[in-house]
Amino acid sequence: MSKGIWISTLTCLVLVGLGGGGAYMIHRTAENQLTGQPLLAVQAPLKTTTETIKTQPVKTRKAIIDDSQKLVVTIESGTGLGSGFLYNDQGDLLTNAHVVAGSSQVTIRTLNHEEYKGKVIGIGTDTDIAVVRVQELKKLKPLPLAEGYKAAVGDEILALGSPLGLENTVTTGIISGLGRSFDIDPYTYSNLYQISAPITHGNSGGPLVSAETGEVLGINSASVTEESGFGFSIPIASILQQAREWSKTPMSKLPDVAGTNDYGTDHDGVIVDERDIVSFFYQCLNNGDYVTAYSLLGSEWQGGTSYEKFREGYLNTGYITLGRPSLEKQADSTLVKVDITAEERRKSGTIYQNYRVSYTVGYENGEMKILHGKGKKF
Repeated sequence: MSKGIWISTLTCLVLVGLGGGGAYMIHRTAENQLTGQPLLAVQAPLKTTTETIKTQPVKTRKAIIDDSQKLVVTIESGTGLGSGFLYNDQGDLLTNAHVVAGSSQVTIRTLNHEEYKGKVIGIGTDTDIAVVRVQELKKLKPLPLAEGYKAAVGDEILALGSPLGLENTVTTGIISGLGRSFDIDPYTYSNLYQISAPITHGNSGGPLVSAETGEVLGINSASVTEESGFGFSIPIASILQQAREWSKTPMSKLPDVAGTNDYGTDHDGVIVDERDIVSFFYQCLNNGDYVTAYSLLGSEWQGGTSYEKFREGYLNTGYITLGRPSLEKQADSTLVKVDITAEERRKSGTIYQNYRVSYTVGYENGEMKILHGKGKKF
């Protein structure tokens, strides 16, 4: 074998040795870096969808109530007391038409007992909704609205408002029925939610709120009787378009809506039965019409109490809210019993006092009169 061949052979062996040694070192280094795991193990496992989504904190029911109450108001008008809630950032409140019927301006009272004047900028003649604008509430963040809500029986709800004048009241329940419809002149109510949360006089116009999300589902609008234990709410989605049209273009002239109070006495004070004269009596007191209220009393009552003394007795009384009157027929008269809540202004502040009153109603010279009355605190 020639010298050149030997040199070539030795050179190849050296290169093979160096290559093998290099490969061995790379292999050992890689093993040390991988800590004994297969090479593919260095790739981070893909995160599942649930891991990549950040869970949103769920609001507690107490937090929902606290946040909602700040945007729910009490509304006082010439026809009575009701509720409303802020639904946009223009200072506009949604309420029932029957709460503000006959009034172009109303008094608004907030959670903090701040009072403002509100202007009725839209009111329905067939649908029981209205919009009231309060400039001082402009730019406040409104209650969230569940525009795409699909109601189901069993959904948990909260009803907020001022039942019987008891402001900032919350009742709980569920949606207990769907698609309820009926007429209460002059309004037509259709596709209502039936709710198990107790509502009564003063709740009208308040929001029906989801107990899970805090969104407004509807407007509490009607109850059957206090004994029934359920009420009805207009779905928010069914009236939003109309409300937004009024907010965009307020009515230049309000229509004449023949609203009624909760007890069957219309604006003209037409008396149908003995309960109505008692309801009309309190309606006059709430309107500051003490002359008419005094004229409803019988001669014996008037003989023992002058008009001046009668009027003086109510000067420190604010709004009086009635429950549902009951009748008890007697030989020549009728006993009307009713629970009331009176707003009483005292040196220590305003309180709400409950009374259980009864009136003897009969006829004098062919006219129905309130002959006698008595009451007690409870």
